[in-house]
Amino acid sequence: MIAKAGTALNGHLDHRNPLVFDTHELGRRPGALQRLSRTVDAPGPPSVLGIEGVIGVPEGAPVELDLRLESVMEGVLVTGTARASAEGECVRCLEPLRLEVAADFQEMFSYPDADDRGRSTKAEPADDAEDDEDRLFIEDGLFDLEPVLRDAVVLALPMQPVCRETCAGLCSECGIRLDENPGHHHDAVDIRWAALQGLADTVQDGEKDNMGGAEAGVDEKQEK
Repeated sequence: MIAKAGTALNGHLDHRNPLVFDTHELGRRPGALQRLSRTVDAPGPPSVLGIEGVIGVPEGAPVELDLRLESVMEGVLVTGTARASAEGECVRCLEPLRLEVAADFQEMFSYPDADDRGRSTKAEPADDAEDDEDRLFIEDGLFDLEPVLRDAVVLALPMQPVCRETCAGLCSECGIRLDENPGHHHDAVDIRWAALQGLADTVQDGEKDNMGGAEAGVDEKQEK
């Protein structure tokens, strides 16, 4: 059995995971604040911080987190910024690239025993399960930042990364890098003229064959 990020084998959040944070210091006192700074290793599959095959923060790379935890009636409001270096490939010239990414995020982690107005409630079988699927909860005073971090980093990354805005890319004809060969070009041939040229070549070849046959006939007459 493989535990999900931030989750121990028994299904509960693992306080030893660097992306799991403890809120006990806030004491469920609305208005209480806590600021945290932490550097963590970027998680690997299935929680990759990036766009697969395009660009992302390599597994194990340092991610700097600056967080602000604020206690409110219904839970803990987490506001923060994640900074890391992402690696990928330029979509124009296919050269490796590296860029710094700063992802801002804000997420509410709700107390499992509080409704939207912060009042203590008991779970009812008729509660709307779909609403719970979209909410993140505090479990035994702990919350897992991994899903929030992943979504924030992915949204902060470019869908089509380029090594630089002026990158000219590759030649569509031969694949040569145009930035290194600014004068590179291919003579454009209109496909319609190319067809006529092929017909002309065929006609010329036929005329040559006919001329060769005629010359052979003349030589035979001269020999007679």
